[in-house]
Amino acid sequence: MDVMTGLYAFVMGNIVTFILVLSLLVFVHEMGHYLVGRWSGIRILAFSVGFGPEIFGFTDRHGTRWKLSVIPLGGYVRFFGDEDVSSKPDSDRLAAMSEEDRERSFAGAKLWKRAATVAAGPIANFLLAIVIFAVLFTVYGRMIADPVVAEVKPESSAAVAGILPGDLLIAIDGDKVETFDEVRRYVAMRPSQRIVVTIERGGQKLDVPMVPQRTDTTDQFGNKIELGQIGIITNKEAGNFRLRTYAPLEAVREGVIESAGIVTGTFKYIGNIFAGSMRADQLGGPIRVAQASGQMASLGLGAVLQLAATLSVSIGLLNLMPVPVLDGGHLMFYAVEAVRGRPLGSKAQEVAFRIGLAMILTLMVFTTWNDISLSSG
Repeated sequence: MDVMTGLYAFVMGNIVTFILVLSLLVFVHEMGHYLVGRWSGIRILAFSVGFGPEIFGFTDRHGTRWKLSVIPLGGYVRFFGDEDVSSKPDSDRLAAMSEEDRERSFAGAKLWKRAATVAAGPIANFLLAIVIFAVLFTVYGRMIADPVVAEVKPESSAAVAGILPGDLLIAIDGDKVETFDEVRRYVAMRPSQRIVVTIERGGQKLDVPMVPQRTDTTDQFGNKIELGQIGIITNKEAGNFRLRTYAPLEAVREGVIESAGIVTGTFKYIGNIFAGSMRADQLGGPIRVAQASGQMASLGLGAVLQLAATLSVSIGLLNLMPVPVLDGGHLMFYAVEAVRGRPLGSKAQEVAFRIGLAMILTLMVFTTWNDISLSSG
């Protein structure tokens, strides 16, 4: 009975939450494609949340089949004239179409309409993240602390550099910081990299160079995390912990900043991997996302929404990567078409799509291996 209870809790806490969150993000992404495609006059054959066999669905008056499919790991909008759900054009079919059908097909649409339709998916994910963050900041506010040092860990980077309790951090690498969390985030993504911290001590400003130490730590759920640390701690008295509330428009602005921070942090992490200052095992796949979904669910709706917003930015950014099969790959093809005045040949696109698919499958295998390795470790 204990085993069955544990299995039920795992399924409900992790998998169900994961499916609900992912389905929302996929629906919004594909709705972006759908709305702009419909506005552009392109005929849409199917809108699916999930892949594989259809569980249930209906056909609307425009002839679009709306459906929920059995594999909840993505989705697609299939346009008239596409060879498959990746919107790979079928040149032979396009050539055999009547003029009217060609104008209503995706491949036959004007270049700017195709580009706008493709870009609308990732843009919808970014907008969703901004909205979610704005709602969270409006409803829950945010706990902040001043970047004042209460304690310096012995033999840490800060201790070696001469940082003292009571120092106020006012800038890092010339960029102003206002909260302790800003300091933590900046330092976390720069292990083994020289930074210059500007502090205020006794009314004087001092520039203090230091190198954050690459540190293996764990979060509240026991997940292993690699990040940079300089070894400073604040507390309620020194940091003046307080709940900051936001008006709706201010919350939207903060939502934009938060989303942009995820984008820049992602690029910084990828750069750190190639530079050798961080390991690639932090890249997670579906298993880790499902686990994170369950962990956030245990903290409440606000935590789940925060995870959804973060994942929405990640999905939008991933889809903009210039990899054939992804939206960014299509946009890359359209950029080439705009320069050449004509699209790439069918064979070239076919080869590119196969390479892109191989890259995506390799990434999926790698991240899944990371998930399994961390779970077993």
